[in-house]
This record gives sequence, C-alpha cells and structure tokens, in this order.
Amino acid sequence: MGREDQIIKERLRKLKELREEGINPYPNKFDKKQTCLECSKSKIGTKVKTAGRLMTKRDLGKIIFCTLRDELGQTQLVLRDKETPKKEKKFFKKYVDSGDFVGVQGEIIKTKTGEISILVKRIELLSKSILPLPEKRKGIQNDEDRYRKRYLDILMNPEVKEMFIKKSKFWNTIRGFLMGKGFLEVETPILESSAGGASATPFSTHHNALDLDVFLRISMGELWQKKLMVAGYEKTFEIGRQFRNEGMDMDHLQDYTQMEFYWSYANYRDGMKLVEEMYKKVAKEVFGTLKFETYGYKLDLGKRWEEYDFEKVIKKYTKIDIYKTTEKEIEKKLKELKVEYDPRVNKWRLIDVLWKYCRKKLTGPGFLVGQPVEIEPLAKRIPEDPRKVQEFQVIIAGTEMGKGYSELNDPIDQEERFKTQAELKKAGDTDAQEHDKDFVEALKQGMPPTCGFGVSERLFSYLAGKPIRECVIFPLMKPEEKGG
Repeated sequence: MGREDQIIKERLRKLKELREEGINPYPNKFDKKQTCLECSKSKIGTKVKTAGRLMTKRDLGKIIFCTLRDELGQTQLVLRDKETPKKEKKFFKKYVDSGDFVGVQGEIIKTKTGEISILVKRIELLSKSILPLPEKRKGIQNDEDRYRKRYLDILMNPEVKEMFIKKSKFWNTIRGFLMGKGFLEVETPILESSAGGASATPFSTHHNALDLDVFLRISMGELWQKKLMVAGYEKTFEIGRQFRNEGMDMDHLQDYTQMEFYWSYANYRDGMKLVEEMYKKVAKEVFGTLKFETYGYKLDLGKRWEEYDFEKVIKKYTKIDIYKTTEKEIEKKLKELKVEYDPRVNKWRLIDVLWKYCRKKLTGPGFLVGQPVEIEPLAKRIPEDPRKVQEFQVIIAGTEMGKGYSELNDPIDQEERFKTQAELKKAGDTDAQEHDKDFVEALKQGMPPTCGFGVSERLFSYLAGKPIRECVIFPLMKPEEKGG
C-alpha cells in the first residue's frame, strides 16, 4: 500500500470514528466573523472567530503551528499547552489534518518570532478532507492534471488564483466603462436557428420541444443587438459566452467570453477613439500599467496608436497586390512563406491567410483599416473606395485584439452580400455566413448609422502574458481514460 493510500485509509477511519461519536464532520454553517487577512492585521489581544482550509500542520508536542487560508489570505494558528483548552487540543491532534476546513475562535498574539497569530481557544471541524493535498514542492506535475484538477491548481498556486481575480476585474472594468458611457447591458439568445453575425463554423444541436435543429451562437448577439438599434435603443452591449467549432491553439478556444457593443449615430472612427480609451482604462485598472512584454513583443498602450492599411501592409511584407493577384500567385507565396492554408477556399480567404502572416510583424498598439468587402460582409463600404469597408481591428503584439466597423444598414446591399456568402457556403466554405432573412427584414424597417465592436478574452490572456487556455478557469478536457 502506497503512502497516499495509507493517508486515505487513516482519514476514512477518523471519519467513521467521528460519526460514531456523534460529531458531524460536515456541518452546514459556521458564523465566521473575520477573514484570515483581517486576523493577521488585528491588534494583540483581539478576540477573533474565523474559518478556512488548514494548509499546513506542524506538531511540536507542547505547541502546534498551523497555516489557515481563506479566499483573501492566510494566518497562523497556535495551539499551546495551558493556553489552548486540553479538550480542544486533544480533538485537534486526533482528528484534524492538513486539507481540512476548520472554524476557530481565539485571540491574537505575537509569537517569539514576531508573527501575528491566533491562539486557538476553540476549534470546529467544518469539512473533513479524505484526499491529501499535493506536496507543495512537487505540486501538480503537468498541464493536463492542472487543467483537469483546476481547483487544486488554484489552491496550491496563489498566482493562478490572482489571475482569475484579475480576469473578473477585467470584464467588470469593461462593463463599468461602457455603462459610464451610457450603454445598456442586454442579453440575447445563445441558441439560434441560423448562426449569424460572424464568419465561423458553429456547433449544432437539436431543440426537442420545437423539433428544430439549432446552433450555438458564434457572435455576441450581433444581429440581435442591431435589431435593438432598429427598436430604438442607441447604445447596447453584451458580455457572455460564444462558441465556434474550430481549431484550438494559443490564441483560440471553442467556447469563450466575448463583449460586443453597438452605438447608434457613430461610425468606425468614433469606435476607434472609444476603444483606445477603453483599453487604456482596462490595462491601468487591472494590471496597473500601460507597458507590457508579451510573447516577444514590447508594448506601450500609452504611445500614439498606429494605423495600418490592409492592402499596404500585405504589399510591404509579401509584394502581393491583393486587387491584381490570382489564387495561384497567393498559393505560391504562401508555400514560399511556409504558411499552411486550405486549397479549397477562394481567393479572399487565401488573402486573409496572407494577412495573418503579415500581422505577426506588427507590434502595435494600432488599428488595421481598409479591409476588402469580400472578407467582411457586414460592414459599410468606404465611399472613396467601395472595394473596402469601414472596419477597424485592434492590433496588439502581432494579433487581432478586437474588431469593429460601421455597420451595414442598407438592406439591399446586405441581402446581396448574404446571397454571396450563401453561395460560398454551398461551395464548401464552412466559415461563410448564413442568409438571415429575418435580419434583412428588420433592416428594411430602418436602422440608424451604427458602430459595432467586439473583443474576446484573448485580450486578457495577452496582457497577462499567458496562453488563452491557461486563462480559462475550467477548460474543456477529454474524459480521463480509466485503466483496467
């Protein structure tokens, strides 16, 4: 029998014995008065009542030292002969192990080493742990186990715990910023009969009650929020989960959090100003700085934001003129650059692949503008050059960190673009958009000039300097294979 098996066997014995003595090892409540952090900052002699998980236990006979941790911090417990009641100390030595949740009452003291601690007068077992905690020095050895047992990863690694606190602050800062600008937070459907608002492959499922095949949304209610502009709302936003049945890498997940806003009577240039202000606010509030080193890029959000032209950037780094080139010429260049691509897609999808290669050359911060209409079917055309649309992408550390545009509100133009997308889908382009007749009908009622913008949690992961999967609190995992 291994050491861990022995520990489990011993804890199960303690559990059985506790119940036989009429002691409930899993009570339903404890009247916690102070946090561990508050206890560690209290004056000597203060009476306290707190609770948390026992992380360490060091029994020196006449005195026992323990570390108690809760959500906000940790404090030291001291059980000492003649000062801790014999009954309490005996119970502790007999039944309490590291990993258990306990409630304690006592008074604040300072130990000989000068550490503020709680001298325990009473202790109550709140939850008996059966499995031992990972050894602190060894920790959890691989990412597979860390993600599968994220609760232990967070418990044993304070920096992981802090990261998810920052992530919550990240979204709340965006929420507060937009609400401060007069935006209304809304909720739109996750299940849709037609997956619209973006170019992506959706997840599909079946709605039994309606006997209807439906899709999980691939955008944060883009078409729904634009219908709200038709309805008379002028500023809306939504923060929620969206789903794309595509590849998984350092920058992409299949389900993730996204924010999208829609702003009536504004265009993409107005959106660029608002987004720059919002990003600076978020960086300062969440990370305390505008300067970042991430994935080999040195980034300063406080400097002047650049403007990158889609056509010119591609020509600069590949010598390809996107409006005069052919599919064969692009494929040749992609092979030369050793960039993977799908040979079944059309010329404009290949140009998009070419752009993503060029994007890695750009540190940012800046905005990409001048995208071809064939790549972005929901944006207004630029009047001076109808081949291009009024779109902007935030470029940070060689990656797209948000996208917005002057929304197309011409229903005739929109319908023609949907028809083109439908033909592409029919030809095998799984990322092409559906023809959403209901949305076109709404546009025919009239939608004011509108700027829309969306950003995903990728922005947080880059500013945090972590792979996006690392920044998901419980990433999707394949079921664990069981031996035997």
